[in-house]
Amino acid sequence: MSDNIQIETSWKDQLKNEFNQDYFAHIKQFIINEKAKGKEVYPPGKLMFNAFNLTPFEQVKVVIIGQDPYHGMGQAHGLSFSVPLGVKTPPSLQNIYKEIEQDLGFPIPNHGNLSNWAQQGVLLLNAVLSVNAGEPASHKAAGWENFTNAVIYHLSKKRQNLVFILWGRFAHEKELLIDANKHLILKAAHPSPFSAYQGFMGCKHFSKTNAYLQSCNLKTIDWQIM
Repeated sequence: MSDNIQIETSWKDQLKNEFNQDYFAHIKQFIINEKAKGKEVYPPGKLMFNAFNLTPFEQVKVVIIGQDPYHGMGQAHGLSFSVPLGVKTPPSLQNIYKEIEQDLGFPIPNHGNLSNWAQQGVLLLNAVLSVNAGEPASHKAAGWENFTNAVIYHLSKKRQNLVFILWGRFAHEKELLIDANKHLILKAAHPSPFSAYQGFMGCKHFSKTNAYLQSCNLKTIDWQIM
């Protein structure tokens, strides 16, 4: 089955065993079944592995974990928290921008496309990689977390000095997959309007990430979105 997966070569090599697992066949069948019911599935198939295609395995420096894709028309493009150009910036991302402004002084951009972060080594990873239109968490039972947990585990085991940014209780659960002796783990509340002022605002995760990367003699991330 792995031959049919359109994913960047280094990731295909790292995850080749996952593509041949029963759970991955179940994911594929789950999506086929949802479409057969007349459901519209986001993001489009060609963008489902966009985070991996923009950020090859050896280029990952930072991992930002989201829950599942945006479920509004045209919002999801395979990157956690990000939306394509021309799509209104969602509330959680607006709060991320406010925190960057407070932390680093960068102005709030007029769009929500985070592809520039991805191209610098920020893996924008949703735990679930697909969703039905208008139905948040509708693919939670598909089996995606088996796959994305394997992604986190492989990164933790085979790489050094990564920064894992975990926002919200759901993301905090992924801490168990990460070797804290080899990597920096940053945790805070979710940037959603419901929780942003319960520990996300003021977390300074962006400056802390760059301070850690610099301490490891690694190139820092330019968090400014132009």
